[in-house]
Amino acid sequence: FYLQVAAGAKEVSIFGAASELFTQKNINCSIEESLERFEEVMKAAREANIPVRGYVSCVLGCPYEGKISAAKVAEVSKKMYSMGCYEISLGDTIGVGTPGSMKEMLTVVMKEVPVGALAVHCHDTYGQALANILVALQMGVSVVDASVAGLGGCPYAQGASGNVATEDLVYMLNGLGIHT
Repeated sequence: FYLQVAAGAKEVSIFGAASELFTQKNINCSIEESLERFEEVMKAAREANIPVRGYVSCVLGCPYEGKISAAKVAEVSKKMYSMGCYEISLGDTIGVGTPGSMKEMLTVVMKEVPVGALAVHCHDTYGQALANILVALQMGVSVVDASVAGLGGCPYAQGASGNVATEDLVYMLNGLGIHT
């Protein structure tokens, strides 16, 4: 945290997951331990008046556990939001989500975290990212993560593609009359 602030960061992020196995492989601890570690970052960020964005990985599936319960996603999201994250980005890390699973997950999470504090981060492994984003938009989510040319990925999510391509997202949004 302090190195990021010293380098001029105006905002920082914390990265968690709704999967125990993914959390273990990605940051070498349990979900609960990760949340405890985040408390130190949150305290320092509050003292420095630095906003913190929270990321929850594996919200629609995990490369190690398979399907992830929406209740677990909501639990982790609520804890991150309650500790002070201004926004929670819900990541379909391996790109296995469908519009149905996105709707189900968001319905549960939105009971715990206000929709205005949610974002989605959809990988496009099976070509479902834009459809999933459309569902999220229809449910009131207004922040979407994207990357130029769909670049990205995760070393602990073998075979998953990158995030939705910014240019594809902008094309869809323009077609909906939404200008960015």
